[in-house]
Amino acid sequence: MERKKPLTFKEYQKNARETAVYPDIGNNFVYPVLGISGEAGEIAEKVKKILRDDDGVISEETKQELIKEIGDELWYLANFSEELGVDLGEVAEQNLKKLSSRQKRNKLQGSGDNR
Repeated sequence: MERKKPLTFKEYQKNARETAVYPDIGNNFVYPVLGISGEAGEIAEKVKKILRDDDGVISEETKQELIKEIGDELWYLANFSEELGVDLGEVAEQNLKKLSSRQKRNKLQGSGDNR
């Protein structure tokens, strides 16, 4: 059955949680954090090979593989958020507010979390 509209973060987080199987679920933020790191590494490896083997050009096949990896990353982020007891949509909204504030203050570039 095809959806007519994209999932909200809230729907995604709920559905991702229903597929979560790992030790001490509900009291184990370490597992999804390690997954976040691992998936980021897999994405980086694919991008490295795009640069090395394909002159930086992303084929449709590689794009589909990257989409799968981004999905895996999102799954771990959703479950980490769940472990923290926060809504992933709220995280996204706070992030955009932070970036908008930096943009208005001409602080998008630079370093430091609280710029």
